[in-house]
Amino acid sequence: MSAESEERLVHGFRICIDREICVGFGDCVTAAPGAFKLDEADLATFENPDRVPPELLLRACDACPVDAIIVWDAEGRRIAP
Repeated sequence: MSAESEERLVHGFRICIDREICVGFGDCVTAAPGAFKLDEADLATFENPDRVPPELLLRACDACPVDAIIVWDAEGRRIAP
């Protein structure tokens, strides 16, 4: 991941947003309102991902058209994209 990445542990998943890859389409925001938001630079950032059901959160991560959001499970296996 790049120096411009953000990472969180949510629902047992490690989720990383690579903000150098993000182009701000906002598909993650549309797919899981409240989990992600676009900041002042129009790049994805975390909002309250722990308040979103896990299946909706994973769908939002997988929705990124440029694969800027990567998810690993508790065993360290990459599951999205």
